[in-house]
Amino acid sequence: MEVPLFRLVTLNLNGIRSAADKGFVEWAAQTGADCMGVQEIKAQADVVGERFTKVGDLDGHFHYAEKKGYSGVGLYSRKAPSDVIIGFDGGEFDGEGRYVETRYDTARRKLSVISCYFPSGSSGEDRQAAKYRFLDLIYPHLLALKAEREFILVGDINIAHQAQDLKNWRSNQKNSGFLPEERAWMTKLLGTEPGHAGLVDVYRRLHPDTTEACYTWWSNRGQAYANNVGWRLDYHLATPKLAATARSAAIYKDRKFSDHAPLTIDYDFKL
Repeated sequence: MEVPLFRLVTLNLNGIRSAADKGFVEWAAQTGADCMGVQEIKAQADVVGERFTKVGDLDGHFHYAEKKGYSGVGLYSRKAPSDVIIGFDGGEFDGEGRYVETRYDTARRKLSVISCYFPSGSSGEDRQAAKYRFLDLIYPHLLALKAEREFILVGDINIAHQAQDLKNWRSNQKNSGFLPEERAWMTKLLGTEPGHAGLVDVYRRLHPDTTEACYTWWSNRGQAYANNVGWRLDYHLATPKLAATARSAAIYKDRKFSDHAPLTIDYDFKL
């Protein structure tokens, strides 16, 4: 079997300790990943430092939320980065632990891998308003980043972009995660028209027509997982040059570490 040049995984853990109890650490160690972005670690430095600074031979870099048991992201990497950037807005959302970026810069190339956790607005109007504030801040940040370096952002975006990205799209058009304003934001992020960001949804580049097999999140209510009533909320968003090197994508469902499934994409480039 041909070994990929760069394997990148993303997974919302919904609590790193809970995921570890379900076998996440052992699974992560044998994936062959070069980098792995994780979201919703729901733990602070003391807990992570004791148990989770490494998975396999990958070293972790983390952005912790100020509030205990809330949010938090990590990015595990086989290769030592040239720099690590923690946070992006210097305010509200940095306090929630939502962004960690590892850089792998050389004399000939500037390249970043980012693990990011977008807010959910499903708990009420206040959090939906916060989600819109986040989208308003992250968009120009990514646009500026794209102007100076290649990058892949992985994470739980908490938006299903198109009808093919969730099972019950008709009944969810007024629900957070599939609101017209959120979907329009994604369209602008992925658009190539003037003023649009021009990023690439890498999974959709590889699998433009996939429906039920694309889901990465299932509600814990009812029999959503058993019946595959899911949403595609977890993404690889890349600059076009890196996206063009993507060779294969896989959503792992053999074991369940959280309410999300890991998304792995293999790329034909080296860090």
